Amino acid sequence: MLRVSNIKLSLEDAKNVQEEQKKLRKAICDKLRVKEDEIETWNIFKKSVDARKKQAIVLVYTLDVSLKAMKREEKIAVHFIKKGIEQTPDMSYEEPVAGNLPMEYRPVIVGTGPAGLFAGLFLARRGYKPLLLERGDDVDRRTSAIQTFWKNGILDTKSNVQFGEGGAGTFSDGKLTTLINDKRCRTILHSFITAGAPEDILYKSKPHIGTDILRQTVKNIREEIIRLGGEVRFRSQMTDILIKDRAVKGVVVNHREEILCDTLVLALGHSARDTFELLYEKKLLMQQKAFSIGVRIEHAQHLINQSQYGAFAEHPALGAADYKMAYHSPNGRSAYTFCMCPGGYVVAAASEEHSVVTNGMSEYRRNGKNANAALLVSVNSADYGSEHVLAGVEFQRKWERLAYRLGGENYCAPIQKVGDFLQGTVGASFGEVEPTYLPRVVFADLRNCLPDYVTTTMKEALLYFEQKLHGFASEDAIMTGVETRSSSPVRICRDENFVSNIHGIYPAGEGAGYAGGIMSSAVDGVKIAEKIISKFKSFEE
Repeated sequence: MLRVSNIKLSLEDAKNVQEEQKKLRKAICDKLRVKEDEIETWNIFKKSVDARKKQAIVLVYTLDVSLKAMKREEKIAVHFIKKGIEQTPDMSYEEPVAGNLPMEYRPVIVGTGPAGLFAGLFLARRGYKPLLLERGDDVDRRTSAIQTFWKNGILDTKSNVQFGEGGAGTFSDGKLTTLINDKRCRTILHSFITAGAPEDILYKSKPHIGTDILRQTVKNIREEIIRLGGEVRFRSQMTDILIKDRAVKGVVVNHREEILCDTLVLALGHSARDTFELLYEKKLLMQQKAFSIGVRIEHAQHLINQSQYGAFAEHPALGAADYKMAYHSPNGRSAYTFCMCPGGYVVAAASEEHSVVTNGMSEYRRNGKNANAALLVSVNSADYGSEHVLAGVEFQRKWERLAYRLGGENYCAPIQKVGDFLQGTVGASFGEVEPTYLPRVVFADLRNCLPDYVTTTMKEALLYFEQKLHGFASEDAIMTGVETRSSSPVRICRDENFVSNIHGIYPAGEGAGYAGGIMSSAVDGVKIAEKIISKFKSFEE
């Protein structure tokens, strides 16, 4: 096939699917200098928005095209190589060769977030019959528990926004953007689509599934693992690890059931604090890790659309606008926006009692009235006040508990309008933006639940971001505290084979400190599955 880059269409040319397809097919003919009947197949490889000139916003495409005559393709690729046309690179997934070592026990995977699910899926596909253990509920019961928390403030510490089938990402935006360039990404996207995700995740420059679709998608992945011979258990927390001669021998579930294993994947997620404590007791090597804390900031979505797209703000070919910004302060700290959720909601994401934690969520259509994003400031081990490997966990707890007290000790969140935050005052009424956090919010001074160096850097960043995106520091924008779970506060050490200092234990994903988001976590899980496959024979051989 030929990869044809930098094809541009106006918004009107892409106002509906039929018109878009017609215009793209014509663009292929024009660029390759071929007739329509010479085209065998074509598909969109990438689609993005170029809004640098707001008076002339365009859509930019990269297309993969197959011609009926292969020799014609080869000649075109040679002739047009400097004009954004090349032969499509091989992006097929390379299956690992199975090892020769007999596997006595099935591999055990702790956690069903992206790393655990995809490690389990790829192992199940090859006949390794993995057992997945999840402390929380399946996605349907989990959804019910979360709705109860948001409605009544009744927290289930085992099944919540952080814990349960699909991991923390299930109740987010389902963003699949990633900075890693890995062939595995493509096969993971195809796996998501097979499980029910929209096909446009294959080519959108900023793909997302949306929490509404993602819930069914993770359920379908679980059912596929089971169909292939694996097992998934819910309300099954690993409460102990059996170790002998510096090698794993099994795990204990819910303090009572022993399960023997010699291959253990720890896909814990970034909030499994009690499990981090267990690993510390079991002498797994871990390190402190930097992360970021701050707030969720909300604006009216139409303001973001207007600022990003100008006169084309409500054009159907564009959808809800997003943003991503960073600021480097003279004080040496960095502030940035993270996990931006267009048309979304700020959600209560606590996993421990007496704590307030926020996160962002949006559905596939992104049609909520508000936009929200994390506004974060970097922190590091020097801020934690201790050299203990779990000091970052205690640092998070401190600010989450202060936010809980500031909100009235009933899981209400402290909020402050941006105008009041910049002036050092506390308001008593909302303007244009009404907060979406449930169960309720309380006006407060956010300086009382965040470090001084964080709030100082946030103030600088707000004014800087206003220059980049008009309205970002608008008086009525809402900040909701606190966001502390940007990434794991620890890294579980592993070697080049992804094995910890305890033989047979494979730390995986975001909770182990090796990923940051759905895609990179899934890729890390697949890499670990490959290591296990390349070492052991499957049960089907």
